[in-house]
Amino acid sequence: MKVVYIAGPFRGPTAWDVERNIRRAEELAFEVANLGAMPLCPHTNTRFFDGTLTGDFWLRGTMELLRRCDAMILTPDGENSAGASAERVEAELIRMPVFYNVLRLEAWLGISK
Repeated sequence: MKVVYIAGPFRGPTAWDVERNIRRAEELAFEVANLGAMPLCPHTNTRFFDGTLTGDFWLRGTMELLRRCDAMILTPDGENSAGASAERVEAELIRMPVFYNVLRLEAWLGISK
């Protein structure tokens, strides 16, 4: 089974903005799961950890999670996030497939409908 990293904005000016970012990532993660791949959604993994450890710790940790995946997909607003953009650059450096929509991921997974 392929593991697909979900990348997109996490932080926001308000708690509601953060929650909306998390929900967008969750929705994409569910779409990935429906394709038969296992989503790795760091947004949900660290949802309630705000203020616990340094931002650097979480950024380094999520980058390590990315490196252990087979592919990456960005939320529709993923390019608006400095963190997701850095993750995309890392994925490209290690020659990991990066997807911007579910249809391309579906094709890569070899699913035909």
